[in-house]
Amino acid sequence: QVQLVESGGGWVQAGGSLRLSCAASGRSLWRHSVGWFRQVPGKEREFVAANRWNGDITYYADSVKGRFIISRDNAKNTVYLQMNSLKPEDTAVYFCAASASSYITLTDGDNYNYWGQGTQVTVSS
Repeated sequence: QVQLVESGGGWVQAGGSLRLSCAASGRSLWRHSVGWFRQVPGKEREFVAANRWNGDITYYADSVKGRFIISRDNAKNTVYLQMNSLKPEDTAVYFCAASASSYITLTDGDNYNYWGQGTQVTVSS
């Protein structure tokens, strides 16, 4: 089992930056693919970014490409989401997720086994 805890959310003005962290416990994330998703109340969960452990390949939603960066520190068993040039439409609860499966579609949240509780990000205009 993997437990995930997000942190780093908060309030920021448009154009600002935040770095979200997702600390894992229970098992190493080294052989897990990881992803970040976000959700606004009343809307569907949305894929943001993901990193496939085998091959160290990253994926980004078009809406965040060039602004967000996903990374991981295996020594700290932590995944990060650096968010730059934030926009009001980035406001959401952000969740990290992990999967031990090697070959899954990382943009589909249904393919992840483990989820954090979420952290709120609010971007004001």
